[in-house]
Amino acid sequence: MPLTSRERVLTAIHHEQPDRVPLVIGVSNATGIKMEPYKGIKNIIGVVAPDKYIYDWPELGTAEIDEETMRRLHGDVRGVTDLEPEEIRKWNQARDPHSDYIDSWGSGQTEISEDDWFPSVHPLPEARTTDDLDAYTGWPDMSDPTRIAHVRDNASRLAEENQFAIMATPWLLFPFERAYAMQGMETFLLNMARDPAFARALMEKIAVYCKQLMGRFLDELGDNVDIIKIGDDLGTQESLMISPKMYREILKPIHADFISYIKARTKAKILFHSDGDVAPLIDDFVEIGVDILNPIQTSAGSMSDLPSLKKRHGKNIVFCGGIDTHRILPFGSPAEVRQEVKRVIDILGPGGGCMIGAVHTMMNDVPAENVLAMVDAVEEFGGYPLN
Repeated sequence: MPLTSRERVLTAIHHEQPDRVPLVIGVSNATGIKMEPYKGIKNIIGVVAPDKYIYDWPELGTAEIDEETMRRLHGDVRGVTDLEPEEIRKWNQARDPHSDYIDSWGSGQTEISEDDWFPSVHPLPEARTTDDLDAYTGWPDMSDPTRIAHVRDNASRLAEENQFAIMATPWLLFPFERAYAMQGMETFLLNMARDPAFARALMEKIAVYCKQLMGRFLDELGDNVDIIKIGDDLGTQESLMISPKMYREILKPIHADFISYIKARTKAKILFHSDGDVAPLIDDFVEIGVDILNPIQTSAGSMSDLPSLKKRHGKNIVFCGGIDTHRILPFGSPAEVRQEVKRVIDILGPGGGCMIGAVHTMMNDVPAENVLAMVDAVEEFGGYPLN
């Protein structure tokens, strides 16, 4: 008898073989679909549903997938998200449509072309001391009830249905990413090199706010959650953004503390999202309690060596993602997409410990036909025992 989606995911993330490899799609901004391919999918499959945005955030550009489409996409996971405070959402909805989007931290995005937004508003570019951080008046209010007013009901409904695994995906931007959102990437990376004590102080201060929201979020979820998504983008196409030594000395203790904070409050598994070539840090992630690694960017450096990743880390961490958004999904044919899905499943799937998904959100250059080819290939090639 086929498993439910939730049973399928729980089996896989406990490193056992379910009936087929689970599929993660449309759950968060790291596993989502931009609006144009989403519209194309609805058109192909004949679904009539409104064009909504995840996190109620149009400038982010990622679609909130309706349930009928999610079922056609064979998605095994459903998400529970937070929101920016109602006051911030109303302000952004009322502002000039082409003016900067500003979030609850004071950072934001600028429209660089029509409906194409780039994070370029940084409120603390000149900060160099802890006094500068203390003087900043724009730190977010994590006690605002409108951030999480919907979380308990949404999680309870999904738990009562008991059909899909529940992934909680609060939009925090975690310490490293939030730090360069506050200062600008070049400025913050320079500060990490020339003044690591200040860089650590900034990330530790950010982590305090992240833990405040996460704690309230987890209280609302209760036991109705299977996976908690966190993450910091640490890799590039060729290497790490910072050295392993710098990660271990400055950022790893902050990540470890945050994961410990979460695990003390929930039995849910920790999914850590980090783009690029993060292969040198996987053992570190395992050590600090990461259960699931996403997105397995197969176009980036050592992450392309899937057999080595499976052999070295497959017993200790679950792989989630793996389907290339750099070349295959945007520019390949549906047949090429199918073959790539088969290849990734054949390598990462044996023994369980694998969930398939796109490497990060599928952008507007991904044809709807290729999205459907990907999800249908998981159905075709992902059944256990694998051929």
